[in-house]
Amino acid sequence: MIKKLTKHGNSYALVIDRSIMDLLHISEKSALYVTTDGKNLILSPADDGKLHKKIEEAAQRSFKKFPKMYKNLAG
Repeated sequence: MIKKLTKHGNSYALVIDRSIMDLLHISEKSALYVTTDGKNLILSPADDGKLHKKIEEAAQRSFKKFPKMYKNLAG
């Protein structure tokens, strides 16, 4: 899907189709994290850090369970 920006006051807006909103489980009131990897714009639902905390906890458990594997991957 190709989208164009829309003029909105002194800024520009990207209109998100309902199908994308449904896929992300967001509404017009949802807060979104807006990030970039330097080339791509990345939008994701804001979760007040709950998801990030769960990911961090899972990573820490994985590091403890497989330390040798991570050491080998690090080179």
